[in-house]
Amino acid sequence: MTDQDYMALALDLARKGAGWTSPNPMVGAVLVKQGRIIGQGYHARWGDLHAERAALAACREDPAGSTLYVTLEPCCHQGKPVSYTHLTLPTNSLV
Repeated sequence: MTDQDYMALALDLARKGAGWTSPNPMVGAVLVKQGRIIGQGYHARWGDLHAERAALAACREDPAGSTLYVTLEPCCHQGKPVSYTHLTLPTNSLV
């Protein structure tokens, strides 16, 4: 798969939140390691895990060295829920 394919998958995942995430945006995320998808997630509803955190929670293996494809920059806002940027930046590259 290409970078564009992974982003297309992240966009498809984001659409699953349609009608549930307001006032937040719909966001999807895919974690890829050595050409394999190891986790994916989306922002399912307001107040739930953000997409990047949902993808990390769904990981089937250690995400160290993986690439996070996310449809919106990882959220660094402190609110409901808390920021997860610190979980993505140390070990993953962002596309």
